[in-house]
Amino acid sequence: MRRQTLLLAALCLAAAPSFAQGTKPKEPLVEFENMTWPEVKQALADGKTTALFYTGGTEQRGPQNVNGGHNIMAKATGKAIALALGNAIAMPVLPYTPNNASATLPGTIGLTPELLAPILERLSEQAIATGFKNVVLMGDHGGGQPNVYADVAKKLDEKYAPKGIRVFYADEVYAKRQADFDTWLAANGYPRSSHAGIPDTSEMLYLCGDWCVRKELLATALGDPMLEPGQARDPNAKRVNNGIQGDGRRSTAELGKREFDMKIEYAVRQIRSFIPAK
Repeated sequence: MRRQTLLLAALCLAAAPSFAQGTKPKEPLVEFENMTWPEVKQALADGKTTALFYTGGTEQRGPQNVNGGHNIMAKATGKAIALALGNAIAMPVLPYTPNNASATLPGTIGLTPELLAPILERLSEQAIATGFKNVVLMGDHGGGQPNVYADVAKKLDEKYAPKGIRVFYADEVYAKRQADFDTWLAANGYPRSSHAGIPDTSEMLYLCGDWCVRKELLATALGDPMLEPGQARDPNAKRVNNGIQGDGRRSTAELGKREFDMKIEYAVRQIRSFIPAK
C-alpha cells in the first residue's frame, strides 16, 4: 500500500506544471559571444541589426573591488541595453581602455588613446562586414571618452552613411548618467566620491556581490578627499593613495540597482534617438 501511495505521489508530481521553470520567460539571445553563427544570421534576418560595443577596462578599483569591475559592469550593461532595445546584439566587451599600469597600485593594464582608436575602428568595421546596419560605441571607463569614441564614430559614419550604414557614439550612458547620479547622491545626503567610491562599488555589489566586492573592507573604503573643480591637491597633506577617491563606505546594492537602471534608461533613450524603432 505504501509503495502504491509513493508511486501515485510521484506520478502526480511528474504531471504537475513546473511553476519554478515557468515563472520567468526565457530571454532572447542577445550576446554575440554566446550565439552560434546560424543564430547570429537568423537574428540579423529578424531585424537585430544594431551592434552594441560597450568597452570595459582593467584597472585597480580600490582595496574592496576586483580589477575587472569595469568588464563586469560593461557586460551586464550591454546585455540589458540590447534586451531593452529589442533590435540589437551586445558584442563582446573590450577589456582594455586608456590607462596606465602602476606598481604602487598593481591592478591596471591599459591601452593608449592612439591604440584604442584603430581597435574601435576595426571592431566596428568587422561588425559591418558581418551584416550589422548600425554600430553603437559606448564605454564604462572615463579614460579616452569622449574624444576617441566620438572621433571614430564620426569618421566611420561619414564613410558608411552613404551606404545606409550608421555608426554612433552614445555618451549619455556614462557621462550624463554619472553626473545625474552624483547629483542624486548629494541631494540625498551621501558623501562625495568618484573612482572606487559609492557609484562603482554599489553597482558591483548589485551585479556580482560577494565574489567581486570584499564586503569586509567596505567599512574602511575611505580614500583621498574629493577636490573641488580647479582645486589643487595640498602637497603637504598625507595621501591615503589606496585607489579610492572620496568616501565609498555607504555603498549598497540598492544604490547599485538605481544606478544600473539609470544606465539602461539613458542608453536606450539616446540610441532610440539615433535609430528610431521601426
